Order: sequence, then C-alpha cells, then structure tokens
Amino acid sequence: MVFIKDEEFIRGKCPMTKEEIRILSIAKMNLKENSLVLDVGSGTGSITVQSAKVAEKGKVLAIEKDVEACEITKCNVEKFKCSNVKIVQKEASQVLDTLIADGLKFDSVFLGGSGGHLEEILLKVNAILERNGTMVMNFITLDNAYRAIEVVKNLNYNFEISLVNISKNRENTLMMIANNPIYIIQCIRK
Repeated sequence: MVFIKDEEFIRGKCPMTKEEIRILSIAKMNLKENSLVLDVGSGTGSITVQSAKVAEKGKVLAIEKDVEACEITKCNVEKFKCSNVKIVQKEASQVLDTLIADGLKFDSVFLGGSGGHLEEILLKVNAILERNGTMVMNFITLDNAYRAIEVVKNLNYNFEISLVNISKNRENTLMMIANNPIYIIQCIRK
C-alpha cells in the first residue's frame, strides 16, 4: 500500500486531513480490498482517495456539502484515477436518510465533518454501519470529541481514543512547528 503525500493532493482552500493523521485514520478504518466505505465531510477528498486505493475492489461514497470542497474532491478522485468513488454534494443528514431508506450498509465510515449536526449524524451512521463495522472520527476540539464519545458509548460501541500530536521541521531547519493535536476515535459496532 502506497500512502499519498500531502503535496500530491490538489488543495484549494478546503480543509485536508494531514498526511500522518490520514495514515493513522486509514489504518484504524480496518479497510479490506472489497470494503464499502463512506466518507462524511470529504473536504479535499484525501481520505476518499486513500480509502479508494486500499478498497480497490470495493466502493467509496464521499459526501460533501460545500461546493468548492466537492469540486476539489472530484479533482483529486480524477487525478488519482479512483473509478470506485461516487461523490454526492449535499447535506450529510439528507444523504444518510436516503441510505437508510435504501437499506444500504457500510463496512467503514470516516467522519471528518458534521456541519454542527454531530449527534444526529452519528445516530444515522449507526443505522447504516454493518455489525462489527468500523467508524473513525477525527476532532480538533475536546468538546466535539467528548460529545461523539458519549453518543457511541450510549450506542454500546467498543471505542479507542488516540490524541495525536505531530510536529514537523520548518524547511531545512531544525525548528519544529506543531500542527493542531487531533483526536482519532475508532469505534467498532457490536
């Protein structure tokens, strides 16, 4: 498995899951080559693309409500030739309602954005995640991480929380510049 470097992605002004966090998050998603994957809040599509490369015989559905971010996701999917990806530009809650109504189930879900509807989205994701399926969530703020943990605890998931702090050197110096610490929460549906 080859992991894609940050500088290889088309960025625009969209948020992107940084390389080290992306690698850890993908590893925690328990992807298989035929997995059905959902990326909620795709941003640049870095998780979408990397998931599509791992689940090359599976399918990835990317949801993104922001017009510019959706276009960037499309550009990255095309750039990396991910023919197993479908992108939907819509509010996640609406798409999840359709997936629930259609009876679709996913092996893995990545939650990178909730648009302020975290609890509602988590309850809907619960309805479409396969038993023993994996959901991975990334958060910058402790309050959102805590709110998500409370929901998955009430839904009786097994979960593991990692707080990841990455620092990288600036250009050719030995001065380290810290990125935001990120909570990575892996949840397994019982």
